Amino acid sequence: MPTIFTKGDLLNTEGLRAHAHACNCAGTMDAGVSAAFKKRWPAMAAAYAQRCAERKIKLGDVFAWSEGLETVYCLAIQETAAKKANMPALEQALNAMVELATKAKIEQIGLPRLGAGTAALDPLRVKRVLTQVGEGAAVTLVVYEQFVRAKTA
Repeated sequence: MPTIFTKGDLLNTEGLRAHAHACNCAGTMDAGVSAAFKKRWPAMAAAYAQRCAERKIKLGDVFAWSEGLETVYCLAIQETAAKKANMPALEQALNAMVELATKAKIEQIGLPRLGAGTAALDPLRVKRVLTQVGEGAAVTLVVYEQFVRAKTA
């Protein structure tokens, strides 16, 4: 499926039941979109932090967590929040996520701009990797490049 690049509200898109974000291997989610994920799914954040504390998360790993109809994929692309992200780890984590989502019959996954901010990845390289991973996937990757708050009823 092609990767779709769009603008919108990643966490409040009608019908989107799977989300992914980039994480570090230390288990902290205190900045950027990870902080929003932590606030929305505190049990996911606690479970991820526990796995990291047990040293069960390495660069390139994916932590999949589900609650009800929603699934969250944590993509381990940084050792710690202070270190830059790792491009090979991003590619490995994305491929693993697509494989897990395909097995779970998930049709689309919403993602923010990965490796932005302090992670310091080149946005054009990230976009190329997202496009390449999406081309061979049975899952549609929906990348929210620009945040636009969803209208409330």
